[in-house]
Amino acid sequence: MHEGVGHGVTAYLSGARSLTISTVALQSDNASRWISANGTLVNLLCAAILWVLLRRAENLRPASRYFLILAMAGNLFAGTGYFLFSGVFNFGDWAAVIQGCEPRWLWRGGLIVVGVITYYASMLLVRAELKPFRERARALCWTPYFTETLLAGIAGLPNPAGLFYVIASALPSTLGANAGLLSLPSMLHGTHAGGEPVGAIERSNAWIAAGVVASLLFIGVLGRGISWSR
Repeated sequence: MHEGVGHGVTAYLSGARSLTISTVALQSDNASRWISANGTLVNLLCAAILWVLLRRAENLRPASRYFLILAMAGNLFAGTGYFLFSGVFNFGDWAAVIQGCEPRWLWRGGLIVVGVITYYASMLLVRAELKPFRERARALCWTPYFTETLLAGIAGLPNPAGLFYVIASALPSTLGANAGLLSLPSMLHGTHAGGEPVGAIERSNAWIAAGVVASLLFIGVLGRGISWSR
């Protein structure tokens, strides 16, 4: 969603003649503030759609509800975390968005403030959806955090942009942006249960197969980069 739909589609519609998309970055022969900004904006739009689905969907199986919550959390944390990341390190999408805006320190400070507020609001939103799972919160939050970090690191190694982007983009987007998953169990501790109780998330061969296929494609295809030209 971030690299492909956000950056990639925007670059294409902006007239890019060549594109290379990998797990860590989009490289194109043109650049603009909109191309840089739309990765984050698409994440936030996707999170909003997933939130509406969670609000309106009834009789979801526990595994399906958990999947939607994780997808919403990933998009929220990636989107709001980027404001904070670019403000602090002066690097990445939103550093490019504010390029040339003066005074620079004020714009960076604004990104940091927006990032802190929106990231914390995102954690509260995810916490509300996880309340029915709160007895299993640690396993349900920590397992995807460390799994995704490992997967992002492996998939980033063969990327055509070089090792720098693994360290500067792939790992911060998982270790940093999704750090909220590590704190959510403690935020859920002692809260009143909310929503209808949910049953156990049963082991599903279909979900396991889908995860394996997606991971292999993520590493073997998108990790190496997909190039396109016209």
